[in-house]
Amino acid sequence: MQKNEIFEADVLDLTHEGLGVVRVSGFPVFVENALPGETIRGKIVKVGKQFAFGRVEELLVTSPHRLLDVKRDYLRTGIADLAHLDYAAQLAFKRQQVVVALSKNAGLSDFPVEAVIGAQEPLHYRNKAQIPVREIAGEIQTGFFRKNSHELIAIEDFYIQEPTLDRLILRVRDLAREMGLSAYDETSKKGLLRNLVLRRGAHTGEIMLVFVATAFDARLRELADTLHKEEPKLVSILVSRNTTSGNAILGADFEVLYGRDTIRDTMLGKSFDISAAAFYQVNTSQAERLYQAAYDFAELKASDVIVDAYAGIGTIGLCASDQVAEIYGMEVVPEAVVDAQHNAVLNGVAEKAHYEVGKAEEVMPKWLSRGVRADVIFVDPPRKGLEASFIETAASMGARQIVYISCNPATFARDVKLLSEQGYALESVQPVDLFPQTHHIELVGDFHARASL
Repeated sequence: MQKNEIFEADVLDLTHEGLGVVRVSGFPVFVENALPGETIRGKIVKVGKQFAFGRVEELLVTSPHRLLDVKRDYLRTGIADLAHLDYAAQLAFKRQQVVVALSKNAGLSDFPVEAVIGAQEPLHYRNKAQIPVREIAGEIQTGFFRKNSHELIAIEDFYIQEPTLDRLILRVRDLAREMGLSAYDETSKKGLLRNLVLRRGAHTGEIMLVFVATAFDARLRELADTLHKEEPKLVSILVSRNTTSGNAILGADFEVLYGRDTIRDTMLGKSFDISAAAFYQVNTSQAERLYQAAYDFAELKASDVIVDAYAGIGTIGLCASDQVAEIYGMEVVPEAVVDAQHNAVLNGVAEKAHYEVGKAEEVMPKWLSRGVRADVIFVDPPRKGLEASFIETAASMGARQIVYISCNPATFARDVKLLSEQGYALESVQPVDLFPQTHHIELVGDFHARASL
């Protein structure tokens, strides 16, 4: 098989990243924009030792689940890599990813995974945007990088972002052009504007705009003055200075150009102040359904003591604060702990919410030594899942349940086995679609302590 080779093949399946799977003379080829049940004429674009990548040149047989009016830019950039698949089929695909992961990584081949809780609004849901700024043909542009590259594709409608954010991005782009601002060039390391980061409170409508730039340039304050006069809900405008050459978007230094350094939003009736660097779920309505599924599994009691591991700014614990007696949370990011403590005060529950900086496997033994015992432990780790040392330490707290929120079915399934070894059996799995039009899926797993604990 060689690059640029033309082939015809039937699409057999989708990878967990949403690429069509075909076989050419028995060799697996992963093809963007190809769906199961289709027959395609394709071209090989890259050949590896064990598989190749291809692209669709022509659809010979089209899937009944294909949406034909979707812009290819959404697929090429990965903004919405399942946008060509109808939403019911997306949900079926995502549930199957969980089923496969449990079978492959946990040995649970027939576990009854619930139907995915789909979104009522599968478009225009993202409350956060991180948009590169580059120069194309001598003109400043905003858009998104092509997959696996730093080649910017100019985009005006991001399809899954809240429309107010899309409109503001274009307004910043146009004003930057009028003012003659320069865009960052990764080769020369010159230019001012690198990225735009925007957040919008889904329930409050408050908006934050962060200029990620190589310098604190006075023209950015002029730009901020124009924007806040035009957009009343733009209550926070900052500049973040980033001169590094890595992939990190935000820099370490911030300056407020207008308003506050946070915006406020609500989730399940609780208020949260959100800073530029804070983690906050990007789909508020679906995050509320995700958290509610976790609380329903926990069957919380007024006397319960809960642990919110990987607490961030405190959303999971604080949203349950009316249902429990005490909340203990830990987080390795000091700024996030300050935010969580602030949000506990904001919601009037500071006396029952306790947050500390540190790793769970280091903090929880200290709590145990002070006589703290947990009834329910909530975990919401990053994609790499839980550390084995964390699982051992969590089990030592003697909780009746561990409720595991995961953004990666593969590492979740791996951790099912580790939790089982520590005496916790998986009872239920509820997937929730926080990221419609993409291949990503979240889930909630309910683990119960066996009677021997």
